Amino acid sequence: MSAKPSAGIVVLIGPPGSGKTTIGRLLAERLGVGFRDTDADVETVAGKPVSDIFVEDGEARFRELEHQAVRRALAEHDGILSLGGGAVLNEETQALLEGHHVVYLQVGLSDAVQRVGLGSARPLLVLNPRSRLKKLMEERRPVYERLAVTTVVTDKREPAELADEIAKGVPA
Repeated sequence: MSAKPSAGIVVLIGPPGSGKTTIGRLLAERLGVGFRDTDADVETVAGKPVSDIFVEDGEARFRELEHQAVRRALAEHDGILSLGGGAVLNEETQALLEGHHVVYLQVGLSDAVQRVGLGSARPLLVLNPRSRLKKLMEERRPVYERLAVTTVVTDKREPAELADEIAKGVPA
């Protein structure tokens, strides 16, 4: 049995509403590989939803669990990996992403708001969600851009079209 090559993994990054989960599932299907979402991994480990982790344990605890989930997923998974929007803020996580095919799903504020919805249960968007989302996107954009091997603009585009575009650029 051969070792899993790191080139076999595609890591999707981007803000809330960029389509990481939706596009990730479609991309995995097209490439015939598995899909994994680190937010789901965190929820499994914690035994509760991300929003409850934020409220009950705090953002610092969530970020710790998130980093552990990314580390584990990068070591174990060889398909499509979707990271939570803020996972890339951790410097150790940034270092772990080096050498992987990182795709930044770029989305404009109006499309992100439509996709996320302003009545969302996303913990960082509770008070004044549109303003918070705009601020998060502006703060994180330089990190997303620096880590990305590929940037794909998702505004006004269908997930299937985006998955097809990304699949064409994935190294064999």
